[in-house]
Amino acid sequence: MSKAPSFPTITTEIAGVPVTDLAKRFGTPVYVYDAAKIVERIEDLRAFDVIRYAQKACSNLAILDLVRRCGAAVDTVSTNEIRRALAAGFQPHGNPPPIVYTADIFDRESLQVVIDHDIHVNVGSPDMIDQYGEVAPGRNITMRINPGFGHGHSEKTNTGGDHSKHGIWHEQLDDCLRRADQWGLGVTGLHMHIGSGTDLDHLKDVCVAMEKAALTAGRTITTISAGGGLPIPYEEDESYIDLTEYFRLWDETRKRLEGEFGHEVTLEIEPGRYVSAESGYLIAEIRAVKRQGDNLFYLVDGGFNNLARPILYGAYHPIAIAPADGDTARPLEEVAIGGPLCESGDIFTQEEGGYVSKRSLPVAGVGDYLVIQCAGAYGSVMGSNYNSKPMCAEVLVRDEQTHLIRARQTFEDLVRNEAIPSVVAATE
Repeated sequence: MSKAPSFPTITTEIAGVPVTDLAKRFGTPVYVYDAAKIVERIEDLRAFDVIRYAQKACSNLAILDLVRRCGAAVDTVSTNEIRRALAAGFQPHGNPPPIVYTADIFDRESLQVVIDHDIHVNVGSPDMIDQYGEVAPGRNITMRINPGFGHGHSEKTNTGGDHSKHGIWHEQLDDCLRRADQWGLGVTGLHMHIGSGTDLDHLKDVCVAMEKAALTAGRTITTISAGGGLPIPYEEDESYIDLTEYFRLWDETRKRLEGEFGHEVTLEIEPGRYVSAESGYLIAEIRAVKRQGDNLFYLVDGGFNNLARPILYGAYHPIAIAPADGDTARPLEEVAIGGPLCESGDIFTQEEGGYVSKRSLPVAGVGDYLVIQCAGAYGSVMGSNYNSKPMCAEVLVRDEQTHLIRARQTFEDLVRNEAIPSVVAATE
């Protein structure tokens, strides 16, 4: 298991491009993605038969196109994620399915879209089987199984166990198989994603649960999916997961099932964070430095409207200063990092529960830049317009060439779909 990369507290470039150039050309706050890191992380997983990118982590069309060109398939969780995948060039069906819709419900639009485009469905609730079978009898499905336990770096990212809404409860598998039979739906695969963060001892239990469920489902099973949740290190005392051992555990499970069924079983993995997190950087400009009692704050022009993970569950992100004048010989000081929003929780350096913490960072002032690292997963996709802030620009760097892949929202974009009723205006 390799150790985490070092996270320097001062930086001057991202993927060979100066931070100051990026900030001046594209404005701040801005997301910047290193394409080479995405390619590297996909290559890490080549032992698996199918690498299926969970686009909810970062769904910009340019990122999806890059993933597709690397030979990965894609997982979608909504109608418009299906449309994004199609727009990025993924074919609607094939073997293995290039696009899979994984969800715990069909809203009416998503049901129609998967029917119209013949998108493979990974059902997470018994009701989905009946709703799908009624309009598409005879098609194949996979089932997402909740094994009765879960795992995660936060309770909010734990997707297994009886507190979780995700997946078909393991004790209901027989009933769901009967439902599928009633509609002539072929159950060709099982999926088991039980949360973010993975330890190998826990993974052994997941593999046992998958094997038991697959044996219950029987010989129609041709695919098992290890789900996602592969972690990446956010701190220097953290390590990458041992992918060789991770694959070995799943591969041994697959081989035992092949022996039982008498045919090959495809092994999928569904990474999201692992593929995109380390590629992403959020650059913000320091706009104020202020002392509040014992705390010194650097206040920047990006907030939780741009990166919500810290306020959601106290997520830690490595942070660096990018000096505007290029002077990297700066002493360190203990500081907290806050954004511009009118919420006390708009703090990038906080622990779960909202407790403000400090970082040892180089002395900086107004006009210097702050670089939040490992921000390529669940960053821009969770962005909002709170305080009428625009969604920030996104930039892809490939071979030291910069490409604007999402323009910053304008005020006109913000209010485009709003209207003042004419009856109100007439009363004034």
